[in-house]
Amino acid sequence: MKVNSIAMDLFGLNAAEEEDTTYTSKVMVPQYVPRGICPSIYEIFDDRKYRKLMNEIDNSNVSEDEKEFLRLAATRHIVFNYSRIADYYANASKEMQELMEKSALVIIDINDAIANGYAKLSKNVENIIRATGDVAESPSYTEEDFRNGNPYANEQ
Repeated sequence: MKVNSIAMDLFGLNAAEEEDTTYTSKVMVPQYVPRGICPSIYEIFDDRKYRKLMNEIDNSNVSEDEKEFLRLAATRHIVFNYSRIADYYANASKEMQELMEKSALVIIDINDAIANGYAKLSKNVENIIRATGDVAESPSYTEEDFRNGNPYANEQ
């Protein structure tokens, strides 16, 4: 701890002053509430920058291997509107909903997220957090709730 103390002194920091207890272990998952509308598939993403990059890549003189790499990298410039995606999901076919879940465009519940490899959760950790009583409970909805419309309609 002497090195830590020296570093704290060197930068004019006092360890006692640095302790901040304003954080909480409460877990609040953002919920996108479908608005009862069904946007067009073209309204749930913006790919203008992606298309511009693709045109530049295709017209470039770099090697085909480099083009392939750049094409893959360009996909990160596609912007997704997750509130519109939630609206689209609520109105989509069962097959489309399942594919959207596998792509993590929506996460219906933690078990699906774990099964699809998007979340790693130890039941022991979850139990410990719940045992402390310092967790915000979120209502849970089934896929059927979303398929049948707005599951939030009956909430107070």
